[in-house]
Amino acid sequence: MTDEKFSLPIHWNDHEDIAIELYEKFGDDFGESKIYRIRFTDLLEWVLSLPNFAGTREESNEGHLEQIQSAWVYEWRDNQ
Repeated sequence: MTDEKFSLPIHWNDHEDIAIELYEKFGDDFGESKIYRIRFTDLLEWVLSLPNFAGTREESNEGHLEQIQSAWVYEWRDNQ
């Protein structure tokens, strides 16, 4: 896990960093098909709750959430 005290802030464009944080948080509880079925409203809340996430709800959009979802799948695949 990353050391939150020394982590740089994550923003909406940091799709891969967000995906890594989500994978570290949820591990293998979410596989590829389950990740793609996550509602964007849930994904938005999870991203906003990450400890070093500095973006705001107003800055989010569907494109960011899609990119995060895809990056999360790739992160999951890399760890299998």
